[in-house]
Amino acid sequence: MRKLTCAALVSLMALAGCVTPAPSEDAFVQDGREIAIAQCARCHAVGEYGDSPMREAVPLRTVLSQYNPATLEEELINGIRVNHSMPGFQFNPQGADALIAYLRTIQIAPEGEGGA
Repeated sequence: MRKLTCAALVSLMALAGCVTPAPSEDAFVQDGREIAIAQCARCHAVGEYGDSPMREAVPLRTVLSQYNPATLEEELINGIRVNHSMPGFQFNPQGADALIAYLRTIQIAPEGEGGA
Protein backbone atom coordinates (compact mmCIF):
# COMPACT_ATOMS: atom_id res chain seq x y z
CA MET A 1 0.00 0.00 0.00
CA ARG A 2 2.84 2.35 0.85
CA LYS A 3 4.44 1.77 -2.59
CA LEU A 4 1.13 2.58 -4.27
CA THR A 5 0.82 5.82 -2.30
CA CYS A 6 4.37 6.85 -3.20
CA ALA A 7 3.81 5.98 -6.85
CA ALA A 8 0.62 8.04 -6.92
CA LEU A 9 2.38 10.97 -5.26
CA VAL A 10 5.26 10.83 -7.76
CA SER A 11 2.77 10.70 -10.65
CA LEU A 12 0.89 13.74 -9.33
CA MET A 13 4.12 15.68 -8.90
CA ALA A 14 5.14 14.84 -12.47
CA LEU A 15 1.78 15.99 -13.80
CA ALA A 16 1.98 19.21 -11.79
CA GLY A 17 5.31 19.97 -13.48
CA CYS A 18 3.62 19.75 -16.89
CA VAL A 19 1.01 22.37 -16.11
CA THR A 20 1.90 25.86 -17.26
CA PRO A 21 0.57 28.52 -14.92
CA ALA A 22 -1.88 31.00 -16.40
CA PRO A 23 -0.42 34.44 -17.08
CA SER A 24 -1.10 37.00 -14.40
CA GLU A 25 -3.91 39.49 -14.92
CA ASP A 26 -1.33 42.29 -15.08
CA ALA A 27 0.51 40.54 -17.92
CA PHE A 28 -2.77 39.94 -19.74
CA VAL A 29 -3.74 43.63 -19.46
CA GLN A 30 -0.23 44.62 -20.56
CA ASP A 31 -0.65 42.40 -23.63
CA GLY A 32 -3.90 44.23 -24.38
CA ARG A 33 -2.17 47.59 -24.01
CA GLU A 34 0.54 46.51 -26.44
CA ILE A 35 -2.12 45.37 -28.91
CA ALA A 36 -3.87 48.74 -28.59
CA ILE A 37 -0.62 50.58 -29.24
CA ALA A 38 0.33 48.39 -32.20
CA GLN A 39 -3.10 48.09 -33.85
CA CYS A 40 -5.14 51.11 -32.76
CA ALA A 41 -2.89 54.05 -31.86
CA ARG A 42 -2.54 55.28 -35.42
CA CYS A 43 -6.14 56.51 -35.21
CA HIS A 44 -7.36 56.21 -31.60
CA ALA A 45 -6.13 57.63 -28.31
CA VAL A 46 -5.19 54.42 -26.52
CA GLY A 47 -4.39 55.70 -23.03
CA GLU A 48 -6.17 57.33 -20.14
CA TYR A 49 -5.94 60.83 -21.64
CA GLY A 50 -5.17 62.66 -24.87
CA ASP A 51 -6.92 63.18 -28.18
CA SER A 52 -7.17 60.60 -30.93
CA PRO A 53 -4.84 61.27 -33.88
CA MET A 54 -7.89 60.97 -36.16
CA ARG A 55 -10.64 63.30 -35.03
CA GLU A 56 -13.38 60.83 -36.04
CA ALA A 57 -11.85 57.97 -34.03
CA VAL A 58 -13.19 57.77 -30.49
CA PRO A 59 -10.66 57.46 -27.68
CA LEU A 60 -10.49 53.83 -26.64
CA ARG A 61 -11.09 54.92 -23.03
CA THR A 62 -14.75 55.57 -23.96
CA VAL A 63 -15.40 52.68 -26.33
CA LEU A 64 -17.02 50.37 -23.76
CA SER A 65 -19.69 53.00 -23.14
CA GLN A 66 -20.69 52.46 -26.79
CA TYR A 67 -20.13 48.70 -27.11
CA ASN A 68 -21.02 45.76 -24.95
CA PRO A 69 -17.65 44.11 -24.24
CA ALA A 70 -18.88 40.69 -25.44
CA THR A 71 -20.21 42.20 -28.67
CA LEU A 72 -16.99 44.13 -29.22
CA GLU A 73 -14.95 40.99 -28.63
CA GLU A 74 -17.00 39.09 -31.20
CA GLU A 75 -16.65 41.92 -33.72
CA LEU A 76 -12.89 42.12 -33.17
CA ILE A 77 -12.57 38.39 -33.82
CA ASN A 78 -14.86 38.43 -36.87
CA GLY A 79 -13.55 41.68 -38.36
CA ILE A 80 -15.26 44.80 -37.03
CA ARG A 81 -17.32 46.86 -39.47
CA VAL A 82 -17.91 50.54 -38.69
CA ASN A 83 -19.14 53.59 -40.55
CA HIS A 84 -15.76 55.27 -40.94
CA SER A 85 -12.52 54.34 -42.62
CA MET A 86 -11.26 51.80 -40.12
CA PRO A 87 -8.78 49.34 -41.63
CA GLY A 88 -9.85 45.72 -41.95
CA PHE A 89 -8.38 43.42 -39.34
CA GLN A 90 -9.23 40.42 -37.23
CA PHE A 91 -7.96 39.50 -33.77
CA ASN A 92 -7.50 36.00 -32.47
CA PRO A 93 -9.66 35.25 -29.39
CA GLN A 94 -6.73 35.70 -26.97
CA GLY A 95 -5.82 39.06 -28.49
CA ALA A 96 -9.42 40.25 -28.36
CA ASP A 97 -9.71 39.14 -24.71
CA ALA A 98 -6.47 40.93 -23.82
CA LEU A 99 -7.55 44.13 -25.59
CA ILE A 100 -10.92 44.14 -23.81
CA ALA A 101 -9.17 43.51 -20.47
CA TYR A 102 -6.99 46.55 -21.14
CA LEU A 103 -9.95 48.67 -22.24
CA ARG A 104 -11.72 47.88 -18.96
CA THR A 105 -8.78 49.40 -17.04
CA ILE A 106 -8.90 52.77 -18.83
CA GLN A 107 -12.63 53.44 -19.24
CA ILE A 108 -14.12 56.82 -18.36
CA ALA A 109 -17.50 58.36 -19.16
CA PRO A 110 -17.47 60.06 -22.58
CA GLU A 111 -17.56 63.85 -22.77
CA GLY A 112 -20.98 65.23 -22.00
CA GLU A 113 -21.73 62.31 -19.64
CA GLY A 114 -19.74 63.49 -16.65
CA GLY A 115 -16.35 62.67 -18.22
CA ALA A 116 -13.44 64.90 -19.05
